Amino acid sequence: MGNGGAERVTANLANHWAEKGWRVTVVTLASRSLDFYELHPAVNRIALDLAGESGNAFVALARNLRRVFALRRVLRQVQPDVVLAMMSSANILLALAATGLKRIATVGSERIHPPQYPLGSIWESLRADLYGRLAAVTSLTQESAAWLRQHTKAKKIAVIPNAAPYPLPVQQPYLEPEILLGGRRMLLAVGRLCEQKQFDLLIRVFQRLLKEFPDWALVILGEGPDRKALEEQIQGADLSERILLPGRAGNIGQWYEAADLYVMTSRFEGFPNTLAEAMAHGCAAVSFDCDTGPRDIIRHEVDGLLVPPGDEVALENSLSRLMADETLRRQFADRAIEARERFSIEKIAGMWEQLFEELRL
Repeated sequence: MGNGGAERVTANLANHWAEKGWRVTVVTLASRSLDFYELHPAVNRIALDLAGESGNAFVALARNLRRVFALRRVLRQVQPDVVLAMMSSANILLALAATGLKRIATVGSERIHPPQYPLGSIWESLRADLYGRLAAVTSLTQESAAWLRQHTKAKKIAVIPNAAPYPLPVQQPYLEPEILLGGRRMLLAVGRLCEQKQFDLLIRVFQRLLKEFPDWALVILGEGPDRKALEEQIQGADLSERILLPGRAGNIGQWYEAADLYVMTSRFEGFPNTLAEAMAHGCAAVSFDCDTGPRDIIRHEVDGLLVPPGDEVALENSLSRLMADETLRRQFADRAIEARERFSIEKIAGMWEQLFEELRL
């Protein structure tokens, strides 16, 4: 339950259903010490403490067998009506753990476009075959659903996007936006500091934009393995006061509201929570039109701009256009807040609930 997209989705759904009076249990392989998102007090939290990398194939096999048997024990103990797995490997472990158990509807969910994040030959083979043991598999977009139909034995596939709850809860760590900005306008990006998000490209583009827009600052919220490299890139350009990496923020909704413009430069996505959340909080957005997700969230020239993937010049031009035109930014922002209804937790949870009812008939 660390600071990631699938974890946020899990927390949102678990808390929503707990508030409705459902009996909800959240199970993770990792320790509770890594938890970031807060869960409703009624949610039963089980941590198996079986996460970790494997040094070789034999160790990997042994560890995954332990995980399957541990999850099977949990299923027998909790006796749920529905079990929902988050992410590919968890889907496969669930398919194995639930084999032979009666009166349990098993649902797997892909959180990213599968061909953009290959699992390796063994896990790909397991996914192709074992998805057929699940009662249903969900995807975030129609493109991913089509891939699952072609490459797996999944019997039932449903497309359910992520919710963008509004307003977002406030928790620790709390970072005050205004203190860091010094009165400048904010271009905001949020995500794990890793190769997928291409923040190095964003920094290069923003460095060029500063010549035209000296009253703007770029804030990139998040943590990850690329922090040191990004800090060195920023320091090398002598932009430490104009490009900020504050870390994780538990009050992310306040950052969305304080931002003047949101930007996403990912190589690939599933259904980016941060993009939908930023728009729900009234922020116009510019995003690479990567596979998949952004085109299902941004309505081009209505509430934001889509840019050809990886095109730095097009990204720079689109950002420049909105940074220079406050009226257009406001027009887009006024339409962006429609994401509150388009991706409301009530609407998205209702899609899950409909699927669960279909599986229990």
